[in-house]
Amino acid sequence: MAICRIVTTVTAILLTVISLMATSAAWAVSESAILARKPPKLLSEYGLFADLPAQIPAKDVLPYTLNTPLFTDHARKLRFVFVPSGKPATYNDSEAFEFPLGTALIKTFAYPGGRNGPGRNLRLIETRLLLKTDRGWQAWAYLWNEEQTDAKLKITGARLNVKSETADGTKLDFTYSVPNRNQCKGCHSLSGEFTPIGPSARNLNGDFEYPDGAMNQLQRWTNAGILSGAPDPAGAPKAVDWRNEAASLDDRARAWLDVNCAHCHRREGPASNSGLFLTWNEGDPVALGIGKRPVAAGRGSGGRLYDIAPGDPDGSILLYRVESIEPGVMMPEIGRSLADHEAAQLLRAWISTLR
Repeated sequence: MAICRIVTTVTAILLTVISLMATSAAWAVSESAILARKPPKLLSEYGLFADLPAQIPAKDVLPYTLNTPLFTDHARKLRFVFVPSGKPATYNDSEAFEFPLGTALIKTFAYPGGRNGPGRNLRLIETRLLLKTDRGWQAWAYLWNEEQTDAKLKITGARLNVKSETADGTKLDFTYSVPNRNQCKGCHSLSGEFTPIGPSARNLNGDFEYPDGAMNQLQRWTNAGILSGAPDPAGAPKAVDWRNEAASLDDRARAWLDVNCAHCHRREGPASNSGLFLTWNEGDPVALGIGKRPVAAGRGSGGRLYDIAPGDPDGSILLYRVESIEPGVMMPEIGRSLADHEAAQLLRAWISTLR
């Protein structure tokens, strides 16, 4: 995947420098900034990066990736985690890990075509932070300046034009949306509590190319002292990379639905009243949408009668909404303005096999 290639290049070439200079105080993370009631105005004030424009992480900030990531208008994403020393996150077999106070989950969104991105001709768009404080998780978006030297806090969100291309060379020209705080809460909600989505056992259970060689991420997090209680990776759940054609069609489709839809479409999520539950381990075919009529019809149904009509992609509301880019119809309803055509093809093939 594109994100894997990006992170591999960054870590292999640049993180070696960090290991040689990690004692530099200037590269230390500011835990006071993470825990502050009023967030810093500039991303640089957190000290999360040794070289901010190049996205070289500071000491004790670890890069990571997900087996199957959320689609966000073809953005390339660079992910990092900081956990305070001596306070590891607690392993959970099915949900995101329980992180301690002072944790920072960092995600930078970027597109090809920048002037001085991280050595890869990338334009950095925004960096989102999830910070664990005594008031729970706090979400902040930082918008990068034109010079690509720093990013500024943007509480109310923003919209900007992006011209770039996808990994296969398809041209992109669209309006990118930086979410406001309330929009962040719309997706990051579990049983009414704000919570992370990505860092779960199933999405971290895979190899990452570190400077000293490839290693399973669960093992690396354990070795680094930022995760406790994790089993041997062979005994942990594992989501597939949905683009991996060697994996089963069912596993690929379920992995994509889990990370793109199930943060809302689950029994404890904001869309629980829909009765459509798309979590990776949902065992009830009807709850998964197969042969299920929608709770509420309307233009979002596209005139189709079932959430998933077995063997009939064009009769399935789920596919109609995934393919749509119309506000009020498309799903997910926020976080994108473009359709994920590759994923739509996957879901179409998957639905065609269902009986």
